[in-house]
Amino acid sequence: MGGDRQSVKTYVPTEQKEIWREHADELDMSLSEFVRTMVQAGRRGFAPSESATDEEPASEGSDPRGHDLERRVRAALESGPRSWDELVQAVVGDVEDELEATLDDLQDRNRVRYSGRDGGYVLTDE
Repeated sequence: MGGDRQSVKTYVPTEQKEIWREHADELDMSLSEFVRTMVQAGRRGFAPSESATDEEPASEGSDPRGHDLERRVRAALESGPRSWDELVQAVVGDVEDELEATLDDLQDRNRVRYSGRDGGYVLTDE
């Protein structure tokens, strides 16, 4: 596996690509590196398949597990001193919007529901 690379192609709306490019620029990443990192970060929530191992090769110049906090902190500090709250906002970014969209999607697919009785969001029995 080492240095072998394969191309993956996908199509997204122009607006989505521009949003990704802006986020990549903010993190001082290429668009390809950004997409690889985000896909790997998204995979953290899934149980590993029988063929997956912890020795999955890393792409050069990226953090395939999505633990890119140091890069984001350094990028935020390039413009000068930041308070704790400013750093938190810089590295967290759009997580709240992404969480809301994800919960909306899960509810639309009847995978999650809000239960006042249970005190919050719960998985549905499927």
